[in-house]
Amino acid sequence: MTNRESGRIAELLDQGLRQIGLTVGREQQRQLSRYAEELLRWNRRINLVARKTGTQELVEKHFLDSLTLLSVLDPALEEGAHLLDIGTGAGFPGLVLAVARPQLMVTLVEPRQKRVSFLRHIIRTLGLHNVTVQCARFEELNAAIAVTHVTSRALTEPSAFLRMVQGLLSDGARAILMLSPAQEKQLGQHLPPDLQVASSFAYRLPWSGAGRTLWTVQKKEE
Repeated sequence: MTNRESGRIAELLDQGLRQIGLTVGREQQRQLSRYAEELLRWNRRINLVARKTGTQELVEKHFLDSLTLLSVLDPALEEGAHLLDIGTGAGFPGLVLAVARPQLMVTLVEPRQKRVSFLRHIIRTLGLHNVTVQCARFEELNAAIAVTHVTSRALTEPSAFLRMVQGLLSDGARAILMLSPAQEKQLGQHLPPDLQVASSFAYRLPWSGAGRTLWTVQKKEE
């Protein structure tokens, strides 16, 4: 990758963060830029993101979209937040968040070995100590895993995801859902009766203008 391309990634990341009102340290921005560079390099050999994804789309659709979860996670950092990201793929959103917030503990779950190899490469390259990767399906995980938040960007539709992780929610974790406007409307009509929306954050991506809503969902108090 040329210095010009690397510089464009860094510039887009900095500009996008300012436009959506998020703060990430300079060192963490440098690491995120390196992550994006490595992703583009690896993507020539294995399918991590769509091959035709341009630089601006990559930064917006994958990195900035992932970073919006900071609005949920930042208030929980002092309480020892631990995020479980199921079906993380190339690390979205979990690995991006682990880079942005070194004090956040993150567990990534991904069943495809080639993608796991990429994730571990990024962890080694950036010297991250707050993230682990499990090459497994969610159903194969240790049932005793203790987390404060659980998310998945594209594993399954939201109501099915809530059913999948209901055991973690019963243990006190909160689910973070990344919803399109259509998904938000549908889930609002079919939210399981034992769950409630604890918080909601709406935002728009900076260049496409695509609307997103984050919901945190928890078990209803008895």
